[in-house]
Amino acid sequence: MKGGEGAPSGARVAHEGSLRRQSARESAARTYAHALPIVPVRARGLTIEGADGRRYLDCLSGAGTLALGHNHPVVLEAIRKVLDSGAPLHALDLATPVEDAFITELFRTLPPGFAAHARVRFCGPAGTDAVQAAVQLVRAATGRTGVLAFTGADHGTTSGALGSPEDISGTPIAHVPHSQDRRCPSGAGGERGTELALRWTESVLDDPESGTPLPAGVILEPVRGEAGVVPAPDAWMRRIRQITADRSIPLIADETRTGVGRTGAFWAVEHSGVTPDVMVLSKAIGGSLPLAVVVHRDDLGPWQPDSLAATFRGNQLAMAAGTATLAYVRENRLAERAAALGDRMLGQLRAVAGEFACIGEVRGRGLMLGVAVVDPERGAAAGGGAGSELAAAIQRECLRRGLIVDLGGRHASVLRLLPPLTITDEQASAVLDRLADAVRAVDDGSFRTPDA
Repeated sequence: MKGGEGAPSGARVAHEGSLRRQSARESAARTYAHALPIVPVRARGLTIEGADGRRYLDCLSGAGTLALGHNHPVVLEAIRKVLDSGAPLHALDLATPVEDAFITELFRTLPPGFAAHARVRFCGPAGTDAVQAAVQLVRAATGRTGVLAFTGADHGTTSGALGSPEDISGTPIAHVPHSQDRRCPSGAGGERGTELALRWTESVLDDPESGTPLPAGVILEPVRGEAGVVPAPDAWMRRIRQITADRSIPLIADETRTGVGRTGAFWAVEHSGVTPDVMVLSKAIGGSLPLAVVVHRDDLGPWQPDSLAATFRGNQLAMAAGTATLAYVRENRLAERAAALGDRMLGQLRAVAGEFACIGEVRGRGLMLGVAVVDPERGAAAGGGAGSELAAAIQRECLRRGLIVDLGGRHASVLRLLPPLTITDEQASAVLDRLADAVRAVDDGSFRTPDA
């Protein structure tokens, strides 16, 4: 049964009952459930089936954790193999064959110049834990305290992961402008805006009156996801690498969202040829299960035993699923596939944008795509106004047509697409057709209100 079609009454009752009980028993902190009122019961690849019998094309992919889509056979087989072997499922950080296989495969995928001198640190199971561990590492290595990040960046939800101006351990966080064309802080955009952003960064680091002491590290996302899918220009990445190297500041690349082929390279830093000092990895590396890793230059540290230790850092099922995922992406050249298909989808999305005034910009890299929705009269996303309202309306219309997309960016006015790397050409066409239909419905005013 396709998305948008009616469902048998029994299925509808089960669907509505689950949503009603969730609303009554869970806190308002729910995120995706508010905008996506579905009850998944089965899933395979790109497709989710809800309790109401409807099928959806899932371009959320577990917020990017599902590089191979739902329940990929190689992932399921890897998990079954561990379960059937009688191996321990919880091993803390003890050496196990499962952990050894994961690290071996991970090192096969790392940028060569990095892998030759790298160490791995398993930490808590989420990317935010890995960011905290990376910050702790550079603070210990440099003897400095502060961290420099970029505006619009998202490195996790805890204060220790730079979610506030100062974390609980006293790390001051300074933010400087990121290079971008749309809403460039300098008003210049393009190469000129990039150059001004870089000068701003240098000034903050070098001016003793800037109020920002030399930091313990600089952290960046090669593509800012929560900011609305904003790729960092390769030239900007290389300059930031040079700026940090010249000042002996460790560079932390947060590849939580961008790793494992998502952007058309196995790791997004490879587009620019940049070799960071630290990489933060999570989401897709666990093959859909919780896993987070810090990979760092071996001359940073040393760590002390129990440094930011976490009980669930040795998730054996996640390591097995992650090994299978990393190997499948590498052996089947899915990063290259993501680059080629992503370019085609970007071109087709830009053609759609040319038809509708409510689409302001299409951007992305590989299969990490963003569509900025704007107020057609003002030509810019309106905070709490037409831009964000239209984006939410398009998301609802997508769901009615059996397509799951996410929202992000300023005022949640950017439609974000993160399809699995295994998406076929035919499925990609279906995704774009449904998205275009949803935009058309909103553009001509024929969409339904939330209460309809």
